[in-house]
Amino acid sequence: MQQEQKEKLKKLVLELINDKIYVPMKTKEMASLIGIPKAERSTLQEILDTLVSEGQIGVSVKGRYGKKESFTTVGIFHANLRGFGFVTIEGRDQDVFIPAENTARALDGDKVRILITKEASGQSAEGRVTQILEHANKELVGIYRKNKNFGFVEPDNQKILTDIFIPQGKDMRAVNGHKVMVRIVNYGDAHHKPEGIITEILGHITDPGVDILSIIRAYGLPETFPKDILEAAASIPETVPAEAIARRSAHDFRNLTTVTIDGEDAKDLDDAISLEKDLKTGFYKLYVHIADVSEYVKEHTLLDQEALNRGTSVYLVDRVIPMLPRALSNGICSLNEGEDRLTLSCIMDIDPQGTIVGHEICESVIRSDKRMSYSGVHAVLNDTELNNGEDKASYLPFRDLLFRMRELAELLRKKRYARGGIDFDFPESKIELDERGHVVKIYPYSRNESNMLIEDFMLAANETVAEDYFWQQLPFLYRVHEKPDPEKLRQLELMVENFGHVIHHKGDEVHPKEIQKLLDSIVGTPEEAVIQTMTLRSMKQARYSTENSGHFGLAAKYYTHFTSPIRRYPDLQIHRIIKENLRGGLRPRRIEHYRELLPGVADRSSTLERRADEAERETNKLKKCEYIQHHIGEEFTGVISGITNYGIYVELPNTVEGMVALRLMDSDFYTFHPDKYELVGERTGKVYRLGDTVRISVMNADRLTRTIDFMLVPDWKQDLT
Repeated sequence: MQQEQKEKLKKLVLELINDKIYVPMKTKEMASLIGIPKAERSTLQEILDTLVSEGQIGVSVKGRYGKKESFTTVGIFHANLRGFGFVTIEGRDQDVFIPAENTARALDGDKVRILITKEASGQSAEGRVTQILEHANKELVGIYRKNKNFGFVEPDNQKILTDIFIPQGKDMRAVNGHKVMVRIVNYGDAHHKPEGIITEILGHITDPGVDILSIIRAYGLPETFPKDILEAAASIPETVPAEAIARRSAHDFRNLTTVTIDGEDAKDLDDAISLEKDLKTGFYKLYVHIADVSEYVKEHTLLDQEALNRGTSVYLVDRVIPMLPRALSNGICSLNEGEDRLTLSCIMDIDPQGTIVGHEICESVIRSDKRMSYSGVHAVLNDTELNNGEDKASYLPFRDLLFRMRELAELLRKKRYARGGIDFDFPESKIELDERGHVVKIYPYSRNESNMLIEDFMLAANETVAEDYFWQQLPFLYRVHEKPDPEKLRQLELMVENFGHVIHHKGDEVHPKEIQKLLDSIVGTPEEAVIQTMTLRSMKQARYSTENSGHFGLAAKYYTHFTSPIRRYPDLQIHRIIKENLRGGLRPRRIEHYRELLPGVADRSSTLERRADEAERETNKLKKCEYIQHHIGEEFTGVISGITNYGIYVELPNTVEGMVALRLMDSDFYTFHPDKYELVGERTGKVYRLGDTVRISVMNADRLTRTIDFMLVPDWKQDLT
């Protein structure tokens, strides 16, 4: 058939398939319908295959052709190191498995159209990628490797399963071992790798700071503020104007004793506390004062757009990437000691049982009397030494206030506990670096009662504000945490049963109080850390939403983020709504404005929060790899923190985690039992379970893949004497 005839046939096929009355049919049926002779049916098949590959039509599992929307669906592709992948589809509980031969060269994060080829109950459906709709990886970070007439970049992201070809003259004269930024200009095909151009040389892989800089660039985190943003911040007065204070004379709280309590290194102080107690009635009046950032960052300004684009401050191991310029975050917005500051205050009347019986939300002005640290407050409350360089004597005038705060915090915590609020008390990794960015020390850092005290007050304010605005039925942003997925709940239930514990639930739903009871029952047991971890993994991720669906983890019907507008955009956004409402109510036009605006803010803030969390995790993993590289061959005792069909994960007391590959365990053949989370030796009957204590030696640490390899020490027995 001539090319001209093929084009006519192609056009005819498209017109047929797009006809309103067309019903999907097979090649043979279509050939009969449009009068294609049997001898030319192969040409029709060729045209149909081309139209499918171009994404113009779709094909069903049974070979029927029709509009692509009839048979395909759109999702995000997530690559696996072993070549296959999964596609996440909005509204579908389980991801769709994509075999390696059916990925159509999609890269991790790409938006793709897929055809589901096999539905399966109880496990992942299977599919194939029919079209790549949008490439996620337009720029990548990687290591440059130079050949004679060309080069290539090995991506840092291990889920990008191909090198990027760099033609001669497009390498910015990079040399072997340079960390580079590469812009992809061609995504290649079945016979060609993706092609790119080097746009920046970050430095050599051994240069100080290049490791974390690479992560910053890989996640697209902004390093600096543009000149116009810094100029906008510099134009804001460094002190609060007298007229601004005068406008808040009805809520001038500068005569109240007010303190801030934060980490020693914190410079962006966005919350302060005042507390009064009526000794006759036992009632408390708790003032939670929050920095009024919205007074300086107005809607639709350059500063506002920059804050929305960043979404959140990012706390990496060696630096903070702030949401707002430091002139604001550390200056006029920060509730610094001895400085007049504009705030939004949530004032709560609380009875002796810890019930909030009344509240007021208002624009206010405060002056902090004392900048306190968690360590300092802990030292006062427990009468211990203070070794962080602060003068403990400076806390003594506030001693009665601090004990009153602890008293109220315990009441609020008891109240939250009674309704089923879950408290995951995981120690964080504290990583200390020297001046060149090298790891000096890693150790677990747990919250003390001063941390918890502030958390209790912030939770109370967040819940109070959320409930107030929910019942006003105004557009708002909520912090929601949905109930666990039923399948993950069943897996958790099976796992805890192996340790002799139980989770009571009704059907596919569980009350948070039952999770709380489980966590209480394992305190002090060998399996405590493991069950805590597995329980956390069974939970859904909290997110922002315009719909109030409650917070499962806190067992709260209403919850929002009100207390950190310096470092979180949603808090800043709702402050504007609150202030506009306080100043005379939201008119219908403004209500409609926020109804249109807030869904986008919620989605973007949730996405940017996840980006920040991932970048923080990756920098921690990187530095742990760097640290353990100096301990190759050394032995440590750790706890089995994870078990898979390819090995066991072991966590050391300093929070460093590595894997013992199954093939390196010993001469026995081990079988993984997922229902019990254990490995059992076929010949010896030896069992490895979650929570078991083991002895390992460090084999290797790879800073590129951020993985650590351990080996079990043979014939080691724990000394229990």
